[in-house]
Amino acid sequence: MKALRNLVDKVKPTFEKGGKLGFLHSTFEGFETFLFVPNTTTTKGAHIRDCNDMKRTMIMVIVALIPAFLFGCYWTGAQVGLEGFVAFFYGLVRILPMVAVSYIVGLGIEFYFAQIRDHEINEGFLVSGLLIPMIMPVSTPLWMVGLATAFAVIFGKEVFGGTGMNVFNPALLARAFVFFAYTPQISGEQVWYSSWTMMGAQVDGVTGATALEKLATTGTMGDWTALDAFLGFIPGSFAETSTLAILLGAAVLLFTGIASWRTMVSVFVGGLAMGYLFQWTGVTEYPAWWHLIVGGFAFGAVFMATDPVTSSQTNTGKYIVGFMTGAIAVLIRVVNPAYPEGMMLAILFMNALAPLVDYFVVEANIKRRQNRVKTVK
Repeated sequence: MKALRNLVDKVKPTFEKGGKLGFLHSTFEGFETFLFVPNTTTTKGAHIRDCNDMKRTMIMVIVALIPAFLFGCYWTGAQVGLEGFVAFFYGLVRILPMVAVSYIVGLGIEFYFAQIRDHEINEGFLVSGLLIPMIMPVSTPLWMVGLATAFAVIFGKEVFGGTGMNVFNPALLARAFVFFAYTPQISGEQVWYSSWTMMGAQVDGVTGATALEKLATTGTMGDWTALDAFLGFIPGSFAETSTLAILLGAAVLLFTGIASWRTMVSVFVGGLAMGYLFQWTGVTEYPAWWHLIVGGFAFGAVFMATDPVTSSQTNTGKYIVGFMTGAIAVLIRVVNPAYPEGMMLAILFMNALAPLVDYFVVEANIKRRQNRVKTVK
């Protein structure tokens, strides 16, 4: 690392303002702070100084995504009849081009906006760039991934001012764009398995409805059991099928303090409450907790609803927003079978309402303190 540090210091004057490549100052700074902890410190005001900055926080989220990513690689290959490392390699080869397109398009746009604004490179896309392909079927065309990524970054982040200012979760916006603009590519019975040529050999797969779609239409998970759904041996988007792998990631986020347990737990409680309500009223007959292990419910609860930018900022608000997110997701699944995956719409809807929830929570705290002062007087 010392040799790399010396190399960076040697070329740094070239990219500083006034240097030969000074116009690329923001781009160089982005790469430098990705490799090394920034050496700048605050000079006034009260601040907590720590070795962890936003980039390293985002890296920990990526670490939490690894279990779901690795399982997704294996299961993608296993679904077309491959076994062991061959299945894993097949899935890895299928997903890497999607990840590359997501990062190239997204980071390219972010670098461009940073340059024209003369701002630092935003760190948030380190996670969004991986999340976007992970929440889509591996059969999604690369051009569609790139178009959805561009839409999410431009209209979901940059128009609001960049990372930290966005109202909606960028990764979910990318999925929503594909869902509504190219519905057949992300829903139905023809997208979850695919035939593909690998090393000159044709790998044939089959097609069929997902467990979530069967749950919405027939009230059962078809040929799959609850254990299959929990472990992830059901069709679905690349990294959303294994609840077990997702919970391993949740443990990392909670242990490091990056994700809010209040939001995470409240989403599951809200989903269960709405599920049991439908079961109690006779609308559904299957167990309410099935909603938690099929589709993108668990993935959304752990990695999407807990987004610190688009979720609630107050502790009370986190309980409210989390509970409503889970409840609305199940409500959409049961009431409108045309949208069997209600988690995406529920999170985006509560993203829009989160600031309003925080406003009323703060106003209630202010009123409570004013009443306390009046009582003391």
